[in-house]
Amino acid sequence: MKVLVPVKRVIDYNVKVRVKADQSGVDLANVKMSMNPFDEIAVEEAVRLKEKGKVSEIIAVSIGPAQAAETIRTALAMGADRGILVKAEGEIEPLAVAKILKAICDAEKPMLVITGKQAIDDDSNQTGQMLAALLGWGQGTFAHSVELSETSAKIAREIDGGLQTVEVKLPAVMTTDLRLNEPRYASLPNIMKAKKKPVEEKTPADYGVDAASRLKVLKVTEPAKRSAGIKVKSVSELLDKLKEAGAI
Repeated sequence: MKVLVPVKRVIDYNVKVRVKADQSGVDLANVKMSMNPFDEIAVEEAVRLKEKGKVSEIIAVSIGPAQAAETIRTALAMGADRGILVKAEGEIEPLAVAKILKAICDAEKPMLVITGKQAIDDDSNQTGQMLAALLGWGQGTFAHSVELSETSAKIAREIDGGLQTVEVKLPAVMTTDLRLNEPRYASLPNIMKAKKKPVEEKTPADYGVDAASRLKVLKVTEPAKRSAGIKVKSVSELLDKLKEAGAI
């Protein structure tokens, strides 16, 4: 069984994000970049399924600048077999990503696509659902656990009230949630081996996709700074303060 895992290059989650002085976007200059954490979970799950003998090949796909090749190499070091880098500059919106991934699925014929539920830069949470719709495949989003057979996948989903279990026929799309697994650290030998694994380079035009932006960012601002808390001596004083603040 072949599995496709999209991975995105984003600002490292440990980095404090800075807004540009002109409020046109986020400052990326000299900022550490890494793989989207939810995509790390997706790669880990694909590797675990391969270790169980359920999966024969894992293809890591990234859509972005040339530097996204580093993100693919990280996935290869974790255990993916080969990579596809679709070179594209600027912001690539979820629908364009889904269209490119659909074209790759048409060419590669995977039985399962495992992707992170969202990217931590735009928080769109759209690509997996859009891809499933374009392909006409079943989907299991926000996966907490998965049991894979030759013809179907049983996915426990995280929902507001707990867990919901769904079964989808393969081929299918699955998006990962935080509690699905804990990604491994790539060992030095595997990092060295990853350098020799094949990475194919493509462009959106190769797949017949127009990746031009349909949305225009008007302004980006930092969240308002939180004011310091105060101590009160009684419940009545607390209620008075809440009334003054318009909280009750």
